[in-house]
Amino acid sequence: MRSLLSKRRSKDRTPEPVARANALAAEGRALEAVVLLTEANRAQPSAEAEHALVTLRNQAFAELRPEPASPAEPGGAPRAANPEDAGLPAIPAAELSAGAVREAILEHGSVIVRGLVDPEAAGSLVEGIDQAFAGRDAPAGGSPESIDPWFKPFEPAPEYERAVGMGRAFVNDGSGIWLADSPRALFRLTEMFERAGLRELITSYLGERPAISVNKGTLRRAAPTVGTNWWHQDGAFLGGEIRSLNVWLSLTDCGEDAPGMDVVSRRLDSIIETGTEGADFEWSVSPELVAAVAGDDVSRPVFRPGDALLFDHLCLHKTASHEEMTKTRYATETWFFAPSAYPDPAKQVPLVF
Repeated sequence: MRSLLSKRRSKDRTPEPVARANALAAEGRALEAVVLLTEANRAQPSAEAEHALVTLRNQAFAELRPEPASPAEPGGAPRAANPEDAGLPAIPAAELSAGAVREAILEHGSVIVRGLVDPEAAGSLVEGIDQAFAGRDAPAGGSPESIDPWFKPFEPAPEYERAVGMGRAFVNDGSGIWLADSPRALFRLTEMFERAGLRELITSYLGERPAISVNKGTLRRAAPTVGTNWWHQDGAFLGGEIRSLNVWLSLTDCGEDAPGMDVVSRRLDSIIETGTEGADFEWSVSPELVAAVAGDDVSRPVFRPGDALLFDHLCLHKTASHEEMTKTRYATETWFFAPSAYPDPAKQVPLVF
């Protein structure tokens, strides 16, 4: 009997910081709860806190009161100077600014940021991604109360269940796992982004504090035969009236021996016709149409751990792979949106950044 009572008490024991954060959220103060629990987890990391933070970030979106400021004006973007840039503008992290990002995207559709994240910090996520995949693929079993910090599927509110079910299946069939399904990876990545100054930069770029989409925040592990090289613009399914910025972060060397990114290296001001003959999906663009639109303006940059590619929903791009590649590429993909012009939340589940 003592053993049963002990197990029950253990099951009901919520860590004190998580309990305080949950109490704040219950009072309609989820934004404060995110701050409190983030600081507590920095001091003493725990799987319970990291798992709770995913839900709190989702709840906090309803508390945002967007008051859009004027987005940063373009200015200061450098020209490509390194052969590894493949003709795209590349900004050292120390010189990064919202104006430079805007100018580069308006001219070239995307911009490389060299050394956005410390290479050692970027590399530390590689093992975590492997652990997340192992957790996802492990046989069902164990205690339903147990929390694997690297893989604990996000449990949505009822209004998001359809978006989560459909989106998760598509990502899991490919080479990815949602960040929201890996609470520890989400926490560590957002911390890396905070240290890199991305909250301030993206807020300036969009004109308001950004939100992340559960459906568009992904851990990637792409083998040479990844099979996801579909040309597409994310605006084809996110909508054309949004304001967005994607941070695609390389955690390993890629673009030569491992799959990288192919991008049309000039600005497109509209959504290209999708689903024509030769396209893989109704939302993807056929290679023939890409050739007609882009001509020779296609780049395949080389990335090192900690380098990033930034672009928005109009950038035409795909995974870059070929038969001579022999290594697996690890990366993260995180889409940020202006809350006042957010995609349909019933399809793109929001998390406050």
